[in-house]
Parts: sequence; C-alpha cells; structure tokens
Amino acid sequence: MPTRRKALQHSATVASLLAVTGLFPRIALAFNAKAFEAKNLADALKALGAGAPVESKDVTVTGPDIAENGAVVPLGASTALAGVKQLLILVEKNPNALVAMFNVTDSVDANISTRAKMGQSSDVYAVAVLADGRALFARKEVKVTLGGCGG
Repeated sequence: MPTRRKALQHSATVASLLAVTGLFPRIALAFNAKAFEAKNLADALKALGAGAPVESKDVTVTGPDIAENGAVVPLGASTALAGVKQLLILVEKNPNALVAMFNVTDSVDANISTRAKMGQSSDVYAVAVLADGRALFARKEVKVTLGGCGG
C-alpha cells in the first residue's frame, strides 16, 4: 500500500523530470509577484509589460450585478480574439487589484471563470493582453452587499 510520503516523492520526481525535459508548463514557472501586488489596473498591466488599456467590445466580463456575499463572487472573462496571450480579472477597489491571470494560446478557448473576494462594490475588469502588447478590456460594476475582505 503506497504511503503519503511515497506519493509525494513520486510526484516530485515526475515534476523534476518534466522540468528537465522542458515539458513542465511554463505557466507554473511564470508567477509575476509585481503584477499581483499592483494597486490598480495601470500598474498591473505595466508589471506585465502590456500597453495602456483600451476598452473593447471583443472582450467580455461576467459577474453578478449584486453579490450577496463578497467572500465568493463568481467572475469570468472571455474573448474570441486571435493572438491573446493572457486573460486577466481585476477588481478596482480590492487592496491588490489583480485577482486572476490566465496564460492562453490560440489553441485554447479564451473563456475563464473563477471566484474572487471583494470587500466592497467595485468595477471589475476583464483584460485581454495580446501578443503584440496591446491590452483590451471590458468593465462591469458589481455591487457587494456583505463585504468579503475583513467585513
């Protein structure tokens, strides 16, 4: 019967082999702390090397109009544009604006969703960062009735 220790050792060995052969997903190696520490949309995009954001009808943001519990707010972003390398979800009034970052390629359907913590009513942004550095966004106001960030 395999033990927990053996399972962890096996997982570490497989991850090491994948990393050595270059098969380990680069996404797992590409955490950008500066972007996640940014206090606003412009600073997060600057940390990611993207240009100034431009509003676009080709990007869609989803979320409730009113979130009854700010601790678990379902949010999503999608686009059908070609050349998208990252999809981001940002919450303007959160202490750290960047909530989620997904690396995508043209072979992946650029349609993501997650749950975020929101302390107060705020604009939520879905941003598509293109391979040429352009950043296109959509915005939606989400009203929070019970705060999730310490409230």
